[in-house]
Amino acid sequence: MATSMAAAPSAVKKEANQPALQLARIWDQYGMLVIFAILFLFASLLIPNFASLINMKGLGLAVSMSGMVACGMLFCLAAGEFDMSVGSIVACSGVTCAVAINATESITMGVLAGLGVGMLFGLINGIVVAKFKINALITTLATMQMARGMGYIISDGKAVGIVEESFFDIGNSAMLGVPTPVWITAVCFVLFGLLLNKTTFGRNTLSMGGNEEASRLAGVNVVRTKIIIFTMTGLISALAGIILASRMTSGQPMTSIGFELIVISSCVLGGVSMKGGIGKISYVIAGVLILGLMENAMNLLNISPFAQYVVRGLILLAAVLFDRYKQVRKARV
Repeated sequence: MATSMAAAPSAVKKEANQPALQLARIWDQYGMLVIFAILFLFASLLIPNFASLINMKGLGLAVSMSGMVACGMLFCLAAGEFDMSVGSIVACSGVTCAVAINATESITMGVLAGLGVGMLFGLINGIVVAKFKINALITTLATMQMARGMGYIISDGKAVGIVEESFFDIGNSAMLGVPTPVWITAVCFVLFGLLLNKTTFGRNTLSMGGNEEASRLAGVNVVRTKIIIFTMTGLISALAGIILASRMTSGQPMTSIGFELIVISSCVLGGVSMKGGIGKISYVIAGVLILGLMENAMNLLNISPFAQYVVRGLILLAAVLFDRYKQVRKARV
């Protein structure tokens, strides 16, 4: 009798907490998107020309490339790893695509060559990290240098102009008034979101990030999954590089230096955990949009590019500290 009476207040307390728990879950998933909406409103009201159609298109194009690559980085971080080579892969793939198009006079061959380079570097990262158990930081720093060097060698250290003008349509066309790269990024968000949250592969990725040994004991092929994740990240980085080459009408070996930090900052700022096991596509979308909005606002306010480096660093530091705070709070609960 005493036991049932003791259980009753507990059940009442649990029922009373249900709305709060539901609200916390909703905020966890969409809270950063709400913050983006608030920042967007303030920027529209306080910064001249921010809400203009031309600036909105520019903002969409600015976040499209980081949004694409962040989809791959989401899987790396969710699995407890990360990839520092994405910026160099973007540059190398763009150059490779340009050179291949000029050599074969075929856009298809150029695109396949660019994608192949990205997949190759991603595969190398995956094999070295997963098969040989080498730290992802060291591995991807090495391939970052390799990819950048290959880009310089292939292009002879110069921008490579592209002779097939129809290739430029990939990055410079629009559908329903929205630039094509933005549509491609939106498709990536949908596909990678479904892959992470609605498939066994996505669930295995998150479980590996939470506890790799437990996942292995549960029957998850950790080595194969990590190889696929890194290869996929290399592939999406190559796609971003090809689209960038189309937008710039040339392959640029000097482009995207430091781009990997922007991508990681976007993911962590949105709520993806650097320790693995926690990640949603909504986090990535929010982080990419917030970081893109802030950079766009700084450009409109004519803030010095040197000061913008400081701001980006502060944003990354704040994101990491916020990630740490969430981990500590979760451990206490």
